[in-house]
Amino acid sequence: MKQTYFTPGPAELYPTIYQHLQTAMDEQLGSISHRSQKFRDIYKFTDEQLRTLLNVPETHGIFFTGSASEVWERILFNCVEHESFHLVNGSFSKKFYDYANALHKYAHVFEKPFGEGFDANEIEVPEYAELICLTHNETSSGVQTRTQDIHKIKRKYAKKLVVVDMVSSAPYPDLDYGLVDSAFFSVQKAFGMPAGLGVWIASQTCLEKAERLQKYDSMTVGAHHTLPTLWSHYKTFETPATPNVLFIYLLGKIAEDLNKIGIDTIRKQTEEKARMLYKFLDDSADYTPFVQQERHRSQTVIVANTQKPSADVISNAKQAGMVVGTGYGKFKDSQIRIANFPATSFDQVEALIKQLSK
Repeated sequence: MKQTYFTPGPAELYPTIYQHLQTAMDEQLGSISHRSQKFRDIYKFTDEQLRTLLNVPETHGIFFTGSASEVWERILFNCVEHESFHLVNGSFSKKFYDYANALHKYAHVFEKPFGEGFDANEIEVPEYAELICLTHNETSSGVQTRTQDIHKIKRKYAKKLVVVDMVSSAPYPDLDYGLVDSAFFSVQKAFGMPAGLGVWIASQTCLEKAERLQKYDSMTVGAHHTLPTLWSHYKTFETPATPNVLFIYLLGKIAEDLNKIGIDTIRKQTEEKARMLYKFLDDSADYTPFVQQERHRSQTVIVANTQKPSADVISNAKQAGMVVGTGYGKFKDSQIRIANFPATSFDQVEALIKQLSK
């Protein structure tokens, strides 16, 4: 039986990926050089499609890494001389904070309990923090930070760099890159691809910071894929080392497919499917939404408490051809996580709701 994956990553593959993969094989893209014109054309096309989809201005570069987790390290190396500030309310926002400590930065943290969200008016950033690290969608707990709050924080602290982890929500968040200095995601979630590619968006202000830090004898901005190195190759749509050419091609084609639908439509569809799921949870005797405040509830990763062991819920759904995610960490046995990405249709969401109702 072919399964429909509602897991929060890796997730359901985007329906058109099969034809794009076949085209890539037919064109032997797995064998081309990353110094060839064919690759430059692929990079340029993917760059153009992502710019359109995410409304990324020319002031920002778009770079490729092995994963989104790699970007945590890259941005801390390149954009923080001494101090960073982190909003933490789940396992992945905490890992970003842990990376800062591991790199011997002075990492400030404002932490909330697992499942609670942040509002801009409660955020006080320390005076000497250079980088504000925000997570738009906390994958582990199903909490979203509203884009308007992200923008308010940047406006309040205009001279500080702001980076947004949008791993399990891009392309849904409508970020204003006139304000946001950097953002990143990986492709195995809402872009409906297998894991193996990270995307890093960074402004020229980030580049200038990295170039300044690079001049200090006492500082390092890393040895692998520094921002100045990435940017110098980006000018000609190349990469410093051999990248995942196949996935860069697939990402460009899927972004093109999403652009044909239109980002406004995709956002409306995402919100409507989320409403369906949350209404079911609110009305159910067997499930409850984990995130209490509606304004903080994720539109892309819905987390539900289960009355019976979550393993039973997951097993029953799988027998019906649907795979939902387990709860995270200590909530593994008492929660499920449901991905609400563009690859799953209204009909598939309705089918899942019917299955969970049994």
